Amino acid sequence: MAIVSTPSKACTVNPLKMSQPIGGAFAFMGLRGAMPVLHGSQGCTSFGLTLFVRHFKEPVPLQTTAMSEVTTVLGGFENIEQAILNIHHRTRPEIIGICSTGVTETNGDDIDGTIKMIRKKHPQLATFPLVHVSTPDFKDAFQDGWEKAVARMVEVLVSAPTIEAERDETRVNVLPGCHLTPADLDEVRTIIEDFGLTPSFLPDVAGSLDGHIPEQFTSTTIGGIGIEEIASMGQSGWTIAIGAQMRRAAEAMQSRTGAPFRLFERLCGLLPNDEFIAFLSEISGRPVPTKYRRQRGQLADAMLDAHFHIGGRKIAIGAEPDLLFDLSSMLHDMGAQVTAAVTTTPSPVLERIRTEEVVIGDLEDLEERARRENCDLLITHSHGRQAAARLKIPFHRAGFPMFDRLGAGHQLSVGYRGTRDLIFHLANLVIADREENHKPCPDSWRTSTPPLKSGRGFIDATERSIA
Repeated sequence: MAIVSTPSKACTVNPLKMSQPIGGAFAFMGLRGAMPVLHGSQGCTSFGLTLFVRHFKEPVPLQTTAMSEVTTVLGGFENIEQAILNIHHRTRPEIIGICSTGVTETNGDDIDGTIKMIRKKHPQLATFPLVHVSTPDFKDAFQDGWEKAVARMVEVLVSAPTIEAERDETRVNVLPGCHLTPADLDEVRTIIEDFGLTPSFLPDVAGSLDGHIPEQFTSTTIGGIGIEEIASMGQSGWTIAIGAQMRRAAEAMQSRTGAPFRLFERLCGLLPNDEFIAFLSEISGRPVPTKYRRQRGQLADAMLDAHFHIGGRKIAIGAEPDLLFDLSSMLHDMGAQVTAAVTTTPSPVLERIRTEEVVIGDLEDLEERARRENCDLLITHSHGRQAAARLKIPFHRAGFPMFDRLGAGHQLSVGYRGTRDLIFHLANLVIADREENHKPCPDSWRTSTPPLKSGRGFIDATERSIA
């Protein structure tokens, strides 16, 4: 069991965590025709927008209530009202998601009450979907914002089924964590559909942020799950939650609709995918397709091939709790040692990470521990690239943001295929580093007996040194 600790530093150096409001806004980006709004200053929104655009290399919808010093003190009713009216009139969204920020939370704005007043004042907004999530950025992190936003979507947008309504046992709700990429969601979708089931993802960033080019420009999200589909999720036979952060949303779904749920804390690794595939086979009543039996064999062979290079290596990981738990567990299965683990926010999975200590800290903490433990590989988001360069060790980018490489949305690490490809990538990083920085040369040869200059003795001494 890992010890979870928090450094007592006076300030954060090279931050690891991203703020809670942009985590909530990210969740709304998985809804079709959505416009996320940050209730705060323009600077807060601009910074978050920059992170999203640099990560996905796509136009990202994100608006602000543009709070100034005066409106922050006096209250933001007029700013929220004007923002909602402008967005509703100009962009014609299907839903507006409002995430609070630190300045408005500190002032104590009653945003839910404000929304009720706006609906009464403007009849055209009486039934329009307006979802508010409390996400102050002076506490918690990116994962918490996503968790709260999805739970709030379930509470507000999912309709409770009537008593006489029949459940569709072939339909499955999927509540994915923020650590899953659009490519991960597409892989999970394909697996579920291969068992004859119909999945509904909430949110579905694979439909909106997978890098496709729409036929015509729209100022809102260009894909994702629609409001009507969300409302009907209560008729599904099961709910699948991926990541410990989604337990709250899954419990809200069960409480509201009565649909049972199954939580999978991770889908990277051999045993977690065995459990996932077995569960789908059970609820669908279908045998496991041949292609997944073959993919499982490929993953087992990849683990066998790569453990010579990954096994025994010391790994440093900095990530959100669910991503940290996912990657560290898979690497532990491969025989690696996670000797430096840093995360952003408390979570029940942290104590079960296979390491001595998990630090809730920043990238400076990660770098210090990686240097002290003489780690062989560093895994975190793009802000860790300088630390990897100083440590002179291989660097694998994972998490958000990833702005100095292309294809962040297509990085795959779930399922048998995703785990296989991730293992190969990590092993190849280690091999490339060894070939580049640890090339054998005559000066590195170790000999127990100095070789003789001539005669049979030279051959005997050489044979002894090789042996």
